Amino acid sequence: MTRTTPLDNWIYGLALVALTLAIHAAGVTFMISVLRGIRIRLERRSLRLPRVFAIVVGAITAMGLLLAALHGIEAAFWAAVYVWLGAFGSPEAAILYSVDTMATRGASGLTLQPHWRMMGALEAANGMLLFGISTAAIFSVMQFYNEHLVFRALSSGSSGPEQDLISNGSAAKPLALGDGITIIRR
Repeated sequence: MTRTTPLDNWIYGLALVALTLAIHAAGVTFMISVLRGIRIRLERRSLRLPRVFAIVVGAITAMGLLLAALHGIEAAFWAAVYVWLGAFGSPEAAILYSVDTMATRGASGLTLQPHWRMMGALEAANGMLLFGISTAAIFSVMQFYNEHLVFRALSSGSSGPEQDLISNGSAAKPLALGDGITIIRR
């Protein structure tokens, strides 16, 4: 592009914010629905705590890797626009700048041309929103796996040190009140 106005930064930047938020929301919603389905299937099975622990760790790890890939795809959209606008001369520089900015790290040493710098600030704000959504999603998945599987495995009468977490020789049953609050009834 040859001629730009300050409004161009906002038009392109906010369009990319909306696009990446929509992509992220769709991806996170899909991941959570798949993981919820897995959790529901696991609830039908009688599993001991070590097996449940391995499944929960695997599910959280898989979600983290998928979220990292999703963040990379979103950064690639920003990079593609930077190259298209002529803000960077190479796709390699654009993607490095974009990932660095989206992660709010800012240490790549690359800078946008002066008339496109507002887009960089908008991308950093977008990255904070996206990483916040990712963090909340991972926490949510950890919470529902913990509440519905770990406490179930602990209260199912398994023997061993893990049973001591909820029982000191007498029968104890967790009572989930929602919102992550669980009390132990004896």
